[in-house]
Amino acid sequence: MKQLLSKYFQDKDIQQLIGKQLRVGVIVSSIIVFVGGIIYLVRHGHEHPSYGDFTGVREGLTNLPGIWQGVLENKGMNIIQLGIVLLIATPIIRIAFSVIAFLIEKDYLYVVITLMVLGVIVYSMLGGLAG
Repeated sequence: MKQLLSKYFQDKDIQQLIGKQLRVGVIVSSIIVFVGGIIYLVRHGHEHPSYGDFTGVREGLTNLPGIWQGVLENKGMNIIQLGIVLLIATPIIRIAFSVIAFLIEKDYLYVVITLMVLGVIVYSMLGGLAG
């Protein structure tokens, strides 16, 4: 298997793929946040905030279905939130690519360590001890 994959992917190629993924992820998320910021400012830039009342986070910004629904409705805050979620997902995807790279190289110790790191991150995001 390694010989078959190494015929197409060298170690340098995988490192370049991971680096490109990080750059593209940051650039795409930055563009999404920028577009969402422009939409938000066009619609709400003239409003004066009331600093005397705490309103909290608007409904729909704390979960992916709510964020996506707001993006489909072209809401600026939801588009900004989608960009932030993509920015957070970028290094997590890099870790998943690293697992694949270590599997190709048959570095099983690093596969286990990287899977543990990925597991801790996924657990803390999905099933952590948040209050």
